[in-house]
Amino acid sequence: MTLTTGAERALALGTRTRAGAYRLDLETQHWWWSDDVYAIHGFAPHEVVPTTELLLAHKHPEDRDHAVAVLDEASRTGVAFSCVHRIVDARGRERVVAVVGAGQGTAAHGGPTELVGYFVDVTDVVHDRAQAAATVSIAAAAQSRSVIDQAVGVVAFVEEVDPAAAFLVLRAASNDANVPIRVLARAIVGALPTLRHDPARVRQFLDGLLAPAHRTAAGAAPGA
Repeated sequence: MTLTTGAERALALGTRTRAGAYRLDLETQHWWWSDDVYAIHGFAPHEVVPTTELLLAHKHPEDRDHAVAVLDEASRTGVAFSCVHRIVDARGRERVVAVVGAGQGTAAHGGPTELVGYFVDVTDVVHDRAQAAATVSIAAAAQSRSVIDQAVGVVAFVEEVDPAAAFLVLRAASNDANVPIRVLARAIVGALPTLRHDPARVRQFLDGLLAPAHRTAAGAAPGA
């Protein structure tokens, strides 16, 4: 991966990212940060003197060793790299950053003379994606619950029982057939259009589907 490709991938995450450039002179260990790199770390431009020690002090404790290893490898070989890790900025806020870089020049020992690249704050992008994934999971759970509720309502209406008793019938049928309740519920709800919501046809369908469960539920009823 080239430095350009790595930077383009990071910046392609969208407008809710902040990117800044850096340069590290490997012979003097002198850092140069653009204003945005200061901001990513919670500082005003030139508020502090950037050093390797300062940079590592802001790495999240759980990610620091990995970041050190990546920096050491890049400083030694000059090979283009990318690293995503957490930092804790000067205000105590946890941020997620992507760092891309590569060596330039050739030192007497054969390694690079400097590292150049970009810091990209991807905190908002990571948060948005996590929220989107959570929303999908919640929606899927809600949809499953809704189908079960619908099936319980159908059974309760046709059998003229309360929802609690209807759920017992569904649960017994689930156990008899060795299938999850949500699968059974989908079968019941999915059959309604073909049965044209005709109570007699729905009752006939349920009688065939739930007959063993009726016996199980009845046997489990108090005083049965």
